[in-house]
Amino acid sequence: MSERGGRSAARLAAVQALYQMELAGVEADEVASEFVEHRFGRSAEGGAPGEPDEEFFAGIVRGVPAHQAEIDAGIAGCLASDWRLSRIDSILRAILRAAAFELIARPDVPAKVVIDEYVEVSHAFFSGDEPSFVNAALDKLAHRKRAPEFGEAPPEGEIQF
Repeated sequence: MSERGGRSAARLAAVQALYQMELAGVEADEVASEFVEHRFGRSAEGGAPGEPDEEFFAGIVRGVPAHQAEIDAGIAGCLASDWRLSRIDSILRAILRAAAFELIARPDVPAKVVIDEYVEVSHAFFSGDEPSFVNAALDKLAHRKRAPEFGEAPPEGEIQF
C-alpha cells in the first residue's frame, strides 16, 4: 500500500480512537494499543482504504491529548462567535482535533493535504453539511497556523509552524 493510503487509513482510525477516548475516558496509550492489536489488519468500518500506518496513527492519537489546549483554542478561534467546541458533535470534534494536531505539529504534511484528507474522513461519517463545515473550519485554521504556505503573512500574534 502507498504511504498516502496508509496515512489515510491511519487518519480514519485515529478519529475513531479519539472518539472512543472521549466517550470512554480511556488514555491514548491504551486505545492506541487496542487499535493496533485488535482492529488493524481486519476489515475496517467506514471503508478504510487499507492497512493503517501504525506510527502515523499513534502519533495522532498520542499527540492530540499532548497538545489539547492549543488544539482546542485553535479550533474555537475558527468557530462562529456563538458556538463553543462543546456544542459540536463528538465525531466532528475528533475530526477537527486530529486535523488541528497535524496542522500544528506535522509541518511535513502540507496544509492542503491535511484539509483534503479530513474532509474525506468526514464523508465516512456524515452525508449532510458536516464535510463543508470541516472544510471551512480547517481552511480558516490552516490560514492562521500556516499562512506562509498560502503566500500570506501570519496573523499578528499567531504562532507559525
